[in-house]
Amino acid sequence: MRWFMYDLERGQILLIVVLVMVTALTIALSVAARSITNTRSSEEAANSEQAFSAAEAGIEKSLASNTAASGTFSNNASYTTTFVTVAGVEFPLNNGSPVLKDEPADLWLSTYPAYTSQRSGNVTVYWGTASDNCNPNESSNSMAALEIIVFSGTLASPQTTRYAVDPCVARSLSNNFQNVGAGGGTIAGVTYNYKTTFVVNSGLFVRIIPLYAPTIIAVSGCDGSNANCTPFPTQGTLIQAVGTVANTERKIQSYRYYPQLPAEILQYSLFVPK
Repeated sequence: MRWFMYDLERGQILLIVVLVMVTALTIALSVAARSITNTRSSEEAANSEQAFSAAEAGIEKSLASNTAASGTFSNNASYTTTFVTVAGVEFPLNNGSPVLKDEPADLWLSTYPAYTSQRSGNVTVYWGTASDNCNPNESSNSMAALEIIVFSGTLASPQTTRYAVDPCVARSLSNNFQNVGAGGGTIAGVTYNYKTTFVVNSGLFVRIIPLYAPTIIAVSGCDGSNANCTPFPTQGTLIQAVGTVANTERKIQSYRYYPQLPAEILQYSLFVPK
C-alpha cells in the first residue's frame, strides 16, 4: 500500500512538473513571438521611413536636373524617378486634387514659355461631384461656381473672354451667373457632375477659379458630346519617385506647374460675385 501511495505521489508531482513546464514554455514562446513581431514591426517602420526619404531625394534630384534619375545610398536605400508629361485631349487639373476656393488653376492653350502654337477649338471644363449641395451660403460641401477667363490673340494685344457658371439654381438667381445643370462626364476614371463648353480661337491660356467652395476640375479638348477634339499642349511635368529599402517601397509624386501670372492682375479686378 505504501509503495502504491508513493507511486501515486510521484505521478502527481510529475504531472505538476509537466504542467509547470508547459505553462513556462507557453509564456516563453508568447514573449519570443511578441519580441519577434515588435522587432519586425520596428524594422519595417525604419525601412518605410528610409524608403520615403530615398523617394524624396529622388524628387529633389529630378527637380534639380529636370531629368529622370536613379541612385543608391550607403544604407542600401535606392530611388528611381520617372517623368510624365501632362498633355493630350483630356486630364484633371491640379493633378486631380481639389482646387481651393478663389485660387486659380491655369490651362495652357499655347506652348510655354514662347506662347507659340496657339490652340483653337473646343474646351470643356468638368467639375464637382454628385454629393455637392445647392446651398446659397458658403460651405465645405456646397456646389462650386466657376469663373473662367480666356486669354487669346497676341501678347502685344491680348483679348479676354469671361464666363461665369453656377450649377446652384437658387444662387445663380442672385449672382446672375449662367446656370448649368447636372450632366458632366468621366475623366481619367473620375466622374464629374457638371460641365460647360466654349470655343477658343488663337488661345493663350485659360484661368479657372472655383467660387464659393473648393472643387475638383478636369478639362477636355472635345465638345460636350466628346466629338471635334483638339489636344492641349504640355501643361507641366509629373515626377513620380519610388524609394526602396529591402522589400519595402514608398512612392511619392510631385507636379511641376508652369509659372502662373499674378492672380491679382487677372481676376479680382474684373468682378466680384454677389
